[in-house]
Amino acid sequence: MRFLKRRAPEQSPPVAQQRRRPFPTAAVAAVLGAATLIAGGGGAYWLWHEGTLAQTGRAIAARIWTVGSQQGLALENVDVVGRQRQSTASILAALGVKRGTPMLEIDLAAAQAKLQALPWVRRADVERQLPDTLFIHLTEREPFAFWQRNGSLSLIDRDGTVIPTAAPAQYGPRIVLVGDDAPAQAATLIDMLATEPSLARRVNAAVLYGSGRWTLRFNTGVEVALPGTEVSAAWHRLAGLEAQEQILERNIAMIDLRLPDRMVVRLAPAAPGKSPTARNGGKDKSS
Repeated sequence: MRFLKRRAPEQSPPVAQQRRRPFPTAAVAAVLGAATLIAGGGGAYWLWHEGTLAQTGRAIAARIWTVGSQQGLALENVDVVGRQRQSTASILAALGVKRGTPMLEIDLAAAQAKLQALPWVRRADVERQLPDTLFIHLTEREPFAFWQRNGSLSLIDRDGTVIPTAAPAQYGPRIVLVGDDAPAQAATLIDMLATEPSLARRVNAAVLYGSGRWTLRFNTGVEVALPGTEVSAAWHRLAGLEAQEQILERNIAMIDLRLPDRMVVRLAPAAPGKSPTARNGGKDKSS
């Protein structure tokens, strides 16, 4: 079987413009016509009455497959668009087809379900392009964040779906999320953080408490407790404090923003021989 070189989705021509060879109408149409006549009017009643409808249907189907193969309706090509990370071998294995498989015998719904069970495949559209090509359009999952659970790191997409991969760390650096419900709320959090991009780049991890309150950990080691409501306002407030006071560079362990009218700060223990007031060269700045 010839597995065609993948094309980016935006480069693929519309299906209607794909090259098609003339449909071998004569032989196949005769068999399909027979099936139509048997299924119509009194013939269908007689066959059903005699209990031979199922047997006749199987015989017609077998004849269609045979005639189709003889007339060139056999699989020669698998054309895939949109593949980036899912291997070609795994796609062919999931399809379970081989060169010469009758085109009309391929179960498109089953093929779609098998492809969408693959780790990187978010959606698969499968169609026949007669006489001999199976066309597949894949939409793959995109790495979005890491999810840490029970000491193990997993890669998730924007929907929060875990992408099974043996080495998730190779898709970093990305924010690490902790909490049972963290994947489901990942997109909401990361979209909010992106409203302050320079500050968002400094967030290494986020821990979800309960079902809606995050604590962020920054690259300086400072942790920031966000409120359960009005989260965006607290985030913008922190960005303003950092821009004016460089608060994340101070000798601080925790900043609590859960109260709307105040900020609670917990100082970090001072390192031996260093000023207890700041990380930035001993400068004392009010918070």
